[in-house]
Amino acid sequence: MPSHSALLHYWRRLRGSDRFAECQRVLLALGGVIAYCLWRNHASAMIPAMLGVIACALAETEEHWRSRSGTLFTTLLCFTGAAFAVEWLLPHPLPFALALAVMSFVLVMLGSISARYATIAGGTLILAVYTMIGTDQPHPSTSFFTESLQLLAGAAWYGLLSLLWSVLSPQLAVRHALARVFDALGDYLQTKAALFTPVQGVDRDALLLALAMRNEQVVDALNDTRIVLIDRIGMRRPRGATAARLQLYFKAQDMHERVSSAHYPYAALAEAFYHSDVLFRCEHVLRLQARQCHGQAEALRLRTSPQATADPRVAQSDLRSAIRALRNIPQPPSEPLLRSLDALLRNITAIQVLLENEHTPMMLDGEEGALQNPGPQTLSEAWERIHIQLTPLSSRFRHAIRLSLALTAGFGVLRLVHPQHGYWILLTTLLICQPSYGATLARLLQRVSGTMAGVVIGWATLRLLPAPPWQWLLIVLSGVAFFAARLRRYTIATASITVFVVLCFNQAGSGYEVMWPRLLDTLIGAAIAALSIYLVLPDWQGRQLDQVLSNTLRNDARYLQQIIAQYVHGKRDDLPYRIARREAHNADAALSGMLANMLREPGRQQRGNEDLLRFLTIAHTMLGHISALGAHRQAIGYAQARDTVTLAGNLVVTKLEHLADALLTNAPALAPESEAEQSTMPHAEGGNDEIARLVLGQLALILAQRDRLASVLRDIRNG
Repeated sequence: MPSHSALLHYWRRLRGSDRFAECQRVLLALGGVIAYCLWRNHASAMIPAMLGVIACALAETEEHWRSRSGTLFTTLLCFTGAAFAVEWLLPHPLPFALALAVMSFVLVMLGSISARYATIAGGTLILAVYTMIGTDQPHPSTSFFTESLQLLAGAAWYGLLSLLWSVLSPQLAVRHALARVFDALGDYLQTKAALFTPVQGVDRDALLLALAMRNEQVVDALNDTRIVLIDRIGMRRPRGATAARLQLYFKAQDMHERVSSAHYPYAALAEAFYHSDVLFRCEHVLRLQARQCHGQAEALRLRTSPQATADPRVAQSDLRSAIRALRNIPQPPSEPLLRSLDALLRNITAIQVLLENEHTPMMLDGEEGALQNPGPQTLSEAWERIHIQLTPLSSRFRHAIRLSLALTAGFGVLRLVHPQHGYWILLTTLLICQPSYGATLARLLQRVSGTMAGVVIGWATLRLLPAPPWQWLLIVLSGVAFFAARLRRYTIATASITVFVVLCFNQAGSGYEVMWPRLLDTLIGAAIAALSIYLVLPDWQGRQLDQVLSNTLRNDARYLQQIIAQYVHGKRDDLPYRIARREAHNADAALSGMLANMLREPGRQQRGNEDLLRFLTIAHTMLGHISALGAHRQAIGYAQARDTVTLAGNLVVTKLEHLADALLTNAPALAPESEAEQSTMPHAEGGNDEIARLVLGQLALILAQRDRLASVLRDIRNG
């Protein structure tokens, strides 16, 4: 038996989960539908009302109650149009097939306006299929559109619950978003700490690749948090809890720049300090800071103060002593190595200051407190976003065409071979068909295996628990389990929703009858989705490779340009600087995501995977060197040193942009640099100022990584 303290700890962790609030809402919504239908003796309304709850929950976005009220109105408006259109046109197959294709295309393209509209569009398509599924059920004599009204009633019921929840807990989404940021930062620090292990046989290329993937998680978490904060702040001046969370977000951004910094090649550090304990001490400090990040995340979720860990200041003092001892040995390491260790120590110390001073006041007025709103500000801007995507070169446009044809084909198949319960084919196709081949394949395997497991569990449940009260309880619990698992364990989520469906339809006396059609329809729908992603405008990642690689280099150049300017005019975390930094990291994350998708594509569609993985690790290392320059920003005092740094920085920016242009134009600019060109590269000793030496040393490392990237690109083109 677990102890009372263990149960209390488990409960606190469960309460702090980012899925807990949504699961509570689903629990109340589904339980309320069942209780109302039993009380009013409206058993026939139970299935459509619960499907409406599921659809509205899937269309939910994390917003402040003011924004959520408008989003709920838009969602219900889209749901109403889709439900009534389906019920009106379904008896007429040809007009319905045409309307299904047009509606699917329009809704997918509406998602190009913003993530909010993309979520609403996805929920609307799901509700449209739920309306079709509801028509399969035998009904007593009811008026036309009764099915749609019951679906909409369930959706409105969940929407009101969600709105009330947002009013009562306005900061819940912000806290969970920030917690995800600090968890991702902690994972990044843990991975980075392993790079400092000075032992032989360590595969640092594999660690660098893992680090790049971890960086993608940090970038995604920061982007999600920014959107949540913008929704809370709007055009108002941040105050109270929102201002405190905004400060914490800016500190997380600063920490991300610092933890992603690279001051010297890791392999060279390990070789130079193989017989010293200095790198072990670096690793130890980084692991302590990773633990602090995870503690900060847990404190945000549980609304408590971070728990004290082993004193990192003592570890930093030991590291400082180890570096000092290196300078006093008879044959100390070279000055560039010692300079890199000093910069690393300053960076680690700055990270610790950020971790320990959560409530340090920051300037939130002007550009230093501004956030770039990603949403459209006018109707014309919203239309412009859609118009830009209306081209076969757009991944969203191709997905919209693909999904429209796949759903139309699915409707034709169900009319030909499986009219009874056949609308599960459309739902399966809709949920499996993703924009990329890799994501579609993963979702297909998860959906099929989860459905098989769910059918078996549903059959066993009907055999073992035939009494309705137990089944009502399991309907609610399986619906809650679906939402608890849908973002991280989709196979379990699919099994849960299959049990939910079986038990729901059993209330109408067709529980056993729906099992095998559900499984067969899942297989048919999966086959249609697989064929569509392979045959209809396939979005192979290799076709956009040059664009993504060029975009990565160009954004790195813009970020570096912003940094160099601040070594002239002084440090300032203004909006242009933060935008350049974010876009550089977004481009790096997009590259790692694209390569992850490419690894799951058919072999003949892949382009030099080993070379591309090398490109990713080198590009991330180069971004780390640029971030190191961003971490140490300060105005250089001597005019001659400033001029040297500016000249060298502009040279590196130009070379990065030149390489980016060569990728898009197929120009022969990837040839090795001539000796004359190499002689113009900046050298680490090219200035009389200590900060200038650090900057010039980092610029030399960036330029070396740029040349490595050019070499990898030559291998890719020649391969």
